[in-house]
Amino acid sequence: MPTLDMLLNDPSLFTLLGVAALLVGLSKGGLPAVAMLSVPILSLSMSPLIAAVLLLPIYILSDMVGVWLYRREYSAPNLKILIPAGIAGVLLGWGTAAFVSDRMVSILIGIMGISFCLYTWFLKKTTDPANLPNVGKGVFWGTLSGFTSFVSHAGGPPYQIYVLPQRMPKMVFAGTTTILFSVVNLAKIIPYSSLHPYTASTLKVSICLLPIAAFGTILGRQLIQRLPEQWFFLSVQIALFLISIKLVSEAL
Repeated sequence: MPTLDMLLNDPSLFTLLGVAALLVGLSKGGLPAVAMLSVPILSLSMSPLIAAVLLLPIYILSDMVGVWLYRREYSAPNLKILIPAGIAGVLLGWGTAAFVSDRMVSILIGIMGISFCLYTWFLKKTTDPANLPNVGKGVFWGTLSGFTSFVSHAGGPPYQIYVLPQRMPKMVFAGTTTILFSVVNLAKIIPYSSLHPYTASTLKVSICLLPIAAFGTILGRQLIQRLPEQWFFLSVQIALFLISIKLVSEAL
């Protein structure tokens, strides 16, 4: 994995890591879909698995800022369902890591994201009432979200498929997202460490990138506060659609 000396001697690698850390921070500030671009960006210069392992400390450290920002704005009924399901998904990903390829997961979540967006935009009636938290659906999509998050920090599409139809207020949506994935990321520490043990040098890289991620977290919250609710959810759907197309095209 990249060391601090490598970053100092390779400006292009440092730039890629800085952009990835900023995207992680923005997602923790309430823009959930953008973090899915972090692993693909780093994959330009390293293995996707190494990229995912390297980013985890940055996720966890920026989670602390995000959870504090949204400590009063979240959906408790959804978190009661999604947190256990997300942890179960992480354990499922760990147990099947040797048998399930990144390509298969990318195609699966990409197709789900594209289908959801097309259904929402062209088929779903706008007069339909908002859905309420549902244990069965929450367990299914939450487990799938934890699984895909384990593989490549790409838990966003399954999670959004479950929560977007509930039409939660944007700040509650953002807070629920941030708190859920902060717990899921903590659950990934032991599995990731077993796949690629962390070193002091790796953690130094993460510490150097933390200020960028923290800035992104605060910036993300500022942006979401100023963005009208209708445009916020539309932007999330558009980002989900574009990222889903990217996942499928790269996998194929």
